[in-house]
Amino acid sequence: MAKLRKLTLLALVFGFIGTAYADTYDMAPAENAARPTRGMQQEVVEAKFGMPQSRDAAIGDPPISRWEYRDFVVFFEYDRVIHAVVKR
Repeated sequence: MAKLRKLTLLALVFGFIGTAYADTYDMAPAENAARPTRGMQQEVVEAKFGMPQSRDAAIGDPPISRWEYRDFVVFFEYDRVIHAVVKR
């Protein structure tokens, strides 16, 4: 019985160690930062803020894509901005 308790305890300890890691992103927008606003079209964002450093292809349904700039990240649904987040 003591052996079963030890095995159970070891399984719990290693189970928690394996699940204790996660990436976190600070998504709080800064109040005065210049960034695209909701509803802007991709062409307008590129004209106003220039080419992004990277573009992630659209995935899902509806298609969501992501453009990354130096100071912020823009999320699009189809060709419209749904969210822009300032990097910290």
